[in-house]
Amino acid sequence: MLRKSSRPLSLACFGAVSLLALVVATPSIAEVKFASQGAQWTPESRNDFYTRDQGARIIPFAWFKALKRADGSGFLDDGLARYGYLPNPDSPTPGLPVGFLTASENNVRTLSMTCSACHVRQIDVDGVSWRVDGGPALTDFQSLLADIDWAVDHVLKDATAFDDFGKAVGAQSEEARRELRDDVQAWFAPYHALMSKALPAPGWGVGRADAVSMIFNRVAGLDIGEPPTRINRDNIAPADAPVRYPFVWKAPVQDITQWPGFARNGDDILGLARNVGEVYGVFGVYRPTKSILPNVINYLNDSSLNYAGLQRLEILLKQIEPPKWPWALDAALVAKGDEIFHRDPKDGGCAKGCHEIKTGAARVCNPDTWRTPIQDVGTDSKEYTVLGREAETGVLEGASIAFVPGIDKPLKPKDKIITILGLSVIGSILEAPLHFGLDVFRPIVEECLPIKPATPAALRAALLEKLRKALGDLYKKPGEAPPIAYESRVMKGIWAVAPYLHNGSVPTLADLLKPASERPASFKVGRAYDIENVGLAKEQPGLNSTYTADDCAKRGSGNSRCGHEFGVKLAPDEKKALLEYLKSL
Repeated sequence: MLRKSSRPLSLACFGAVSLLALVVATPSIAEVKFASQGAQWTPESRNDFYTRDQGARIIPFAWFKALKRADGSGFLDDGLARYGYLPNPDSPTPGLPVGFLTASENNVRTLSMTCSACHVRQIDVDGVSWRVDGGPALTDFQSLLADIDWAVDHVLKDATAFDDFGKAVGAQSEEARRELRDDVQAWFAPYHALMSKALPAPGWGVGRADAVSMIFNRVAGLDIGEPPTRINRDNIAPADAPVRYPFVWKAPVQDITQWPGFARNGDDILGLARNVGEVYGVFGVYRPTKSILPNVINYLNDSSLNYAGLQRLEILLKQIEPPKWPWALDAALVAKGDEIFHRDPKDGGCAKGCHEIKTGAARVCNPDTWRTPIQDVGTDSKEYTVLGREAETGVLEGASIAFVPGIDKPLKPKDKIITILGLSVIGSILEAPLHFGLDVFRPIVEECLPIKPATPAALRAALLEKLRKALGDLYKKPGEAPPIAYESRVMKGIWAVAPYLHNGSVPTLADLLKPASERPASFKVGRAYDIENVGLAKEQPGLNSTYTADDCAKRGSGNSRCGHEFGVKLAPDEKKALLEYLKSL
């Protein structure tokens, strides 16, 4: 049982989606095969990726097992399959799917999640399910979060439900039940504050997320308010700028990341920054406190971040290669498509200036990055507008890091949330060598400091200098990039990541080669795959949701299918050849 002194756990890692219907069906039983993703991607690596702790802390596991959904079923009765999560027979905790685990927090066994929950996908073709590690998940995360919210609220409001719940978690005496109620109420207050204000309607549905909004909501809305609650409801906004989960193979070498391209990337230090921000968005505990010194913050007070786990996950990401197309290819068509792909974009090509492999900006610990162009190709604008949000700075007011551009000036009482996040992430990383010791930074030390300094003090100083150099200007601020500009990724493995465009508004690659006005206005999102048109099949017999796409008149809706009209004038035989080449990448 939790004690009253235990900190409330909290959350975010979300996305919004404009959906008219959500269908939950029992997935058909199919043979599971794993896509070929390189010699380094072994079963051992895969199992590690599925269950490696990164510091996320959702809810005490005993509570989660005891809670009931509105239909009376338990959350683990189906291993979370109703939300699209994939079974993991090798899980150390039987019944938990891919991406979920248990971890100890304040001596309490706690439900946790790791990055594979959002970045492993399965696609179904002719009775075979193909597992693609690092691919964008086809899950309905909002329904899981909303169901937890309903279940805990029901327990607190219904005496019979609370009595059954208390017995299930071992609270037998009256005193134990009173303590349990206090603990549940303390946990529920921040969780419900976030869910009630941030979850949009219509719901997120299958396969999309507004992670940026929810990271902002979590840090500004639940973490930096004044103690003891730390909640600032005014800092929470609807997460209604939906995007597709990205694929993460080759992500460590991109010089820029996030769909709007606002985060520097490309080496282990920047990878750590990317992942610290992600954990703060997905249930990581972040409770910064003011020091006795003016405007000095203890960023890692009571923190749940698992630095060793985060760095291990980054190593695993480097091992995941793009998935190989598992079916037959027409070599002649591939060759013809190769020529088309490398044409100038005005002639229907894809590579030049957009999707080519080209050397990017050198980073402190890695001179060999991939260039990630950030440009406006007429696609939906809404996610970019999220970056301009402001919030009350709470306990971080007046804080700064003098040597880091962008956060070298004291935070105002109300400031850009992206600046608040940058300060939180960079402050947490710079404090970590003193808080956790140098051993947790061994991968970064090995990458950035090939000649090890002679003393621990010299090693710490050298590491801190590398951290300072790498983390400077971590996030671009709104207005420093062209408006409505998004990243252009290298296309390797693109066949396995439908639906397309950053907001998932186009179901197949074949549809993407059509003018926006001819793309489907409505389609189902689920696991069934069309390998001819390369993307989502029209019929989705298992878990699915219906995506209703807006036209170009509603470019800012979050759901517009507008933009990226490249290759639309190619002849039908050229489009067929280009698709065959894209399958081969």
